[in-house]
Amino acid sequence: MRPASDVEGLLRVLAPEVLGAMVRRHGDFDVCEDAVQEALLAAATQWPADGIPSNPRGWLVTVASRRRIEVWRNEVARRRREETAALLEPADLGAPDLGDGRAADDSLTLFFLCCHPSLTLVSQVALTLRAVGGLTTAEIARALLVPEATVAQRISRAKQRIRDTGGGFSLPPPAERAERVAAVLHVLYLIFNEGYTASSGRSLVRVELTTEAIRLARQLHAVVPDDGEVAGLLALMLLTDARRPARVGPDGGLIPLAEQDRGLWDRTAIGEGVGLITDALAQVPIGPYQLQAAIAAVHDEAPRAEDTDWREILALYDLLERVAPGPMVTLNRVVALAMVDGPRAGLDRLAAAEAEPGLAGHHRVEAVRGHLLEMAGNAPSAREAYHLAARRTLSVPERQFLESRARRLVVANQS
Repeated sequence: MRPASDVEGLLRVLAPEVLGAMVRRHGDFDVCEDAVQEALLAAATQWPADGIPSNPRGWLVTVASRRRIEVWRNEVARRRREETAALLEPADLGAPDLGDGRAADDSLTLFFLCCHPSLTLVSQVALTLRAVGGLTTAEIARALLVPEATVAQRISRAKQRIRDTGGGFSLPPPAERAERVAAVLHVLYLIFNEGYTASSGRSLVRVELTTEAIRLARQLHAVVPDDGEVAGLLALMLLTDARRPARVGPDGGLIPLAEQDRGLWDRTAIGEGVGLITDALAQVPIGPYQLQAAIAAVHDEAPRAEDTDWREILALYDLLERVAPGPMVTLNRVVALAMVDGPRAGLDRLAAAEAEPGLAGHHRVEAVRGHLLEMAGNAPSAREAYHLAARRTLSVPERQFLESRARRLVVANQS
């Protein structure tokens, strides 16, 4: 008997390969996706007791094909012979490695299909987690903290939208691929960020989302190993997630980077991330995910917080602001500037930046202001900024952290 965890891990890896093979052959994404889900459920039930078959991918394709034929027979009787013949074809029932790159192409195409430009971003996220990640509707609902019925609706509408717009199971033209890869990376980036710092709720981290985002990024990197931005995003995730063991205290409270026990950081993940970003920066044109990974690497390689090379980080943010400007890039650069030129320089730049639409009213503006005012020795104004940031955030751990910062200043001022 195989442990259920072994079976679950294998099924997550095989799910997109099987769905890709099914959709490439039959074309109807929604019917094939339902059939694959039933095959995965059958495997999850049978394999722990009966053992994993010698050709697990072929087993899943066979079961999914049979299920699809059953459905198709009920809906379109005239296709009975055609689908039965397709089931008996040996092409996709062989070993998982087809030896011609097709499995890799199927996985990449499936990523592209789930991030189809006709879909909304929330639908792209849900469909990617379902079709590529192999998560059930219930698992996605728990991960995204929304009702299961809402997730089911989003996935159903997404599949209908793909069908209505004629989204076929084929790689986009070469001229469109860079844009489509960027869309896939954006979805994976959002999944990871929501897991690493939950935007709302009582938990700071949702490990199930960060773990899934890293797994999917690894899968995408295996399919397109020469894409520097794919390597950059995977490196960024690894270098960031490596700090997770030291980021939350025993009480669930947030521990800022400068105060973390670096002995708890995952050195294996850091080594892998540094290797990925070093290779990518040396071989391919630079991109925003690579720059973010390079910044994370500078932080992770510093033995102590005071050893951090803030001048290098500021230079990297200067470049990132030119390559991919954005509100969080601006805010993070303010912090780096303050660490190099002092808190007053950071506060002056923050005052100029906070009117930008993406930063106006954002709780992190006040959190940074509080930090810089504290550095400058202005405890009363720092407390006020921390309290304002705490009122604006929807994350309970962040609110508690900001309030504790304000309380600490009161105690320090009284002593």
